[in-house]
Amino acid sequence: MAEHSEESSSAGVESVMDKIKEKFHDHDSSSSSSDNEKSSPSPGKSAFSRLFGRQKPVHKVLGGGKPADVFLWRNKKISGGVLAGATAIWVLFEMLEYNLLTLICHCLILSLAILFLWSNATTFINKSRPRIPEVSIPEDVVVNIALSLRFEINRAFAVLREVASGSDLKKFLAIIAGLWVLSIVGTWCNFLTLFYIVFVLLHTVPVLYEKYEDQVDSFAEKAMAELKKQYAVFDARVLSKIPRGPLKDKKKA
Repeated sequence: MAEHSEESSSAGVESVMDKIKEKFHDHDSSSSSSDNEKSSPSPGKSAFSRLFGRQKPVHKVLGGGKPADVFLWRNKKISGGVLAGATAIWVLFEMLEYNLLTLICHCLILSLAILFLWSNATTFINKSRPRIPEVSIPEDVVVNIALSLRFEINRAFAVLREVASGSDLKKFLAIIAGLWVLSIVGTWCNFLTLFYIVFVLLHTVPVLYEKYEDQVDSFAEKAMAELKKQYAVFDARVLSKIPRGPLKDKKKA
């Protein structure tokens, strides 16, 4: 009987210990799951929207491939070399006032003179002639460039026609403002300097935006909200009082 009572008491102690362990285990698992829920934000909620409603990464927005790699400095040597080459061209044409035709002629004179002398000097030093590669522009490349340029020009003409028809006042004001700003910038610098400024901006703004993406998007969202408020006030006080002939005809139709 004593042995039986000892066994029953030990079994009771073990069952109590198992229950205590289970309670601790359940408490730990519940606390860890609650911590995970707090630490991981829900996918449906976002602190702010991306700039211009962007859904893709910056690399995809820039078209992907090698041009995007150059603009985002994926390979620092290539990006630095391209930017240095553009800077050298700008210095030659803008600072030193070098003409494009003069530069091309001088480069051809120098390269042809070097190759001509090298080819004739090989007969005296008993070495093989330099291998001058055959350079030819592929037809597919020219056709693709022409088709892309044609598509962009036709799309620009379509946008201008839509704006001129008076169907979208907001787009009309945006294009007029953009052209006005571009005309002001044109009075400050010539086309080459403007092209160089755009080229430098393409090599600096995307990589800086990719680095400080969250801060820029948060600030841009606040700025866009303020612009929408100001546009709503301007629309209510000014634009709503302007008669819109084509829009009224469309509504009646």
